[in-house]
Amino acid sequence: MDLLNNRSSVSEFILLGLSSSQEIQFLFFTIFLLVYVAIIVGNLLIMISVIFDNHLHTPMYFFLANLSFFDLCLSSAATPKVIADFLRMSKTISFWGCMAQMFFMHFFGGGEMSLLIAMAIDRYVAICKPLHYKNIMNYRVLIVFLLLSWALAFIHTTSQMAFTVNLPFCGPKVVDSIFCDLPLVIKLACTETYILERLVIVDSGLLSLICFIFLLISYIVMLDTIWHHSSRASSKAVSTLSAHITVVTLFFGPITFIYAFPFYSFSMDKFLSVFYSIITPLLNPIIYTLRNQEMKAAIKRLCSQNIGLWLTH
Repeated sequence: MDLLNNRSSVSEFILLGLSSSQEIQFLFFTIFLLVYVAIIVGNLLIMISVIFDNHLHTPMYFFLANLSFFDLCLSSAATPKVIADFLRMSKTISFWGCMAQMFFMHFFGGGEMSLLIAMAIDRYVAICKPLHYKNIMNYRVLIVFLLLSWALAFIHTTSQMAFTVNLPFCGPKVVDSIFCDLPLVIKLACTETYILERLVIVDSGLLSLICFIFLLISYIVMLDTIWHHSSRASSKAVSTLSAHITVVTLFFGPITFIYAFPFYSFSMDKFLSVFYSIITPLLNPIIYTLRNQEMKAAIKRLCSQNIGLWLTH
């Protein structure tokens, strides 16, 4: 740590935020606070419903509950600080606070990326190998997929952060965003960062693009399989797949754009960062609950049980 302090004279970074107007910042404070509360309530509701409702003890809902956990953690990595900053004139973050923010953003984002692939594999087996589904997607396989998601998220994050924390920062120290992000912070280093920039492009941008293309192709194959086996069950499968495709597009679209060209400034970058880290974790539970009859029924059962217990006491 002493070595790092000798190489870097920057102890904190300044975040520019979204606006310098106090009125607009207070409006953003209100909106972001309401959105964050909705994220917490929505994702916790899904997690609790899956845990306590026996009807949802299936692989698909196992992955959905873990996706909600990743969404909750991803939004919590930066959003509370963002909300508090809207009430401050000076928006600063300590050096290690910035590093921690980037670590957890990429850790939970990488975990969600891996989990979405696991969910696509689950749907592929359910649709294309229905007779063998229970044997293939057993409890041990689910745990392996979950552990792989955590492991890949850790590798994805540490492979970039291990180099970033050792960069020398001697000024400037202004980050043109509402939170710290790798490309923006790396550009502030007082050294040549060409190799690290290429690593970020491959590890975040190219990887996201490849995963996105892989998922879209897999869902096209599944939709084609459903198309040739028309039935009432197929309409339910199409509804489920459409929800998955929507979530995948909302998640991978912004991060692919941000990290495919991370070291070039675009006017949409701030909006996409907000969308990826705050809006997507809100939309995911909405999409899965509104398009899923079983989930809506489980939430109703959970609410009615709790209301009944409250009335009896």
